[in-house]
Amino acid sequence: MSELSPEFSGELPSDPRHEPVLRDEVIAALSIVPGERHVDATFGAGGYTRAMLAAGAQVVACDRDPDAIAEGRALVDEAGGRLALIHGRFGEIDRLLAERGIDTVDGITFDIGVSSMQIDRGERGFSFQADGPLDMRMAQEGESAADWLNRAGEEEIADVLYHYGDERQSRRVARAIVAARPLSRTGELAAVIRKALRHPPGAPKDPATKSFQAIRIHINGELDELVAGLEAAERVLRPGGRLAVVSFHSTEDRIVKNFLRERSGGDAAGSRHRPAPSSPARAATFQPPARKVRPGKAEEARNPRARSATLRSAVRTAAPAWSAPDRMKEAMSC
Repeated sequence: MSELSPEFSGELPSDPRHEPVLRDEVIAALSIVPGERHVDATFGAGGYTRAMLAAGAQVVACDRDPDAIAEGRALVDEAGGRLALIHGRFGEIDRLLAERGIDTVDGITFDIGVSSMQIDRGERGFSFQADGPLDMRMAQEGESAADWLNRAGEEEIADVLYHYGDERQSRRVARAIVAARPLSRTGELAAVIRKALRHPPGAPKDPATKSFQAIRIHINGELDELVAGLEAAERVLRPGGRLAVVSFHSTEDRIVKNFLRERSGGDAAGSRHRPAPSSPARAATFQPPARKVRPGKAEEARNPRARSATLRSAVRTAAPAWSAPDRMKEAMSC
C-alpha cells in the first residue's frame, strides 16, 4: 500500500526559500496530471517537490542528507498526505519505493550535485566562500574530504582533480596539497590551491572552484550514484512515465545523454569511443529524448548557479528494463 493519500487537496504550498534551477521546464517535461505519483529523487530544499505538489501530484521525495529530511518534515505536514519523505540514496530509489509498496511511478526527476542548502552552510564544508571544516559529505557519514586528502597519494588526488574537475594543472595542485598536509579547513585548502595556481587576490573566477567540485564528486561517489539512479528510474517508471534530469557538470551530462541515447536505441551501432555490441540489440526502454534545455538569460541573471545547468528528459516505453547494467558504466569514459 502507498503512504500517500489518493485525494488531491488542491492546496498549493508556498516556496519562500528556494527556487530550483529550470523549475518550470522540469515540471513541463514531467507533464504532471493531478493525482499521478511522482518522485523527487534529490529533495534538497524541496523546490521541485513544491512545484510537483502545486501541479497536483502525489510525491515521494528522497535525500541522503539527514538535514534535508529533518527540515522537510514541515512540508510533509503542509502537503496534507500527498508527500512521503524518504532518507536514502537515489541510486536505490527502486528498493526504497518497493519497501513502501510502490512498484511503479508516473515520473522521476533528479537534480544532480550539491544543493544550495549544503553550499550555503559553511559548517558542511562544501564551499570556500565561508571557512569551515573540510567535510563535503552529503550523507554526513563515511570518509570526509579531509580524511581523503590527508591520506591519498599525489597521483590519486591529481587524477580526481583532472577527471572530475577538468583541472588542467591537477598535478601541480595535488603536489601542493600533499606538501601542505594535514589540512582540516576549507579556507586552508582554498589558499593552497590559489597559491599553487598563482591566483592574485581579487581576481575573477576563483581557481579553487574546480578542485572543490572534483573532491566533492569523489567523496560522495556522485557519478556511480547517477548511473545507479538512472537504472533504478528505468525499472520503476511505468510505460509512458517521464524522466527529467538536471545536471551541472559535463561528465554528469554526458552520462545522462549516453544513457538516454543507448536506452532509446540510438547507440545500437556503437560509436568511435566504443565498438558495436556483440549481443543482439535490446528493445528501447525510452522514446528518443527531447532536446536538451538550458536556462534563459533571465534565470542565469537571477540565479548564477543556473549557468551550467542542462535538462534532459525522455518518456518510458513498455519494453522491460535492461537486466545487465554494466555497459552504462562505460558511459563515464566516453
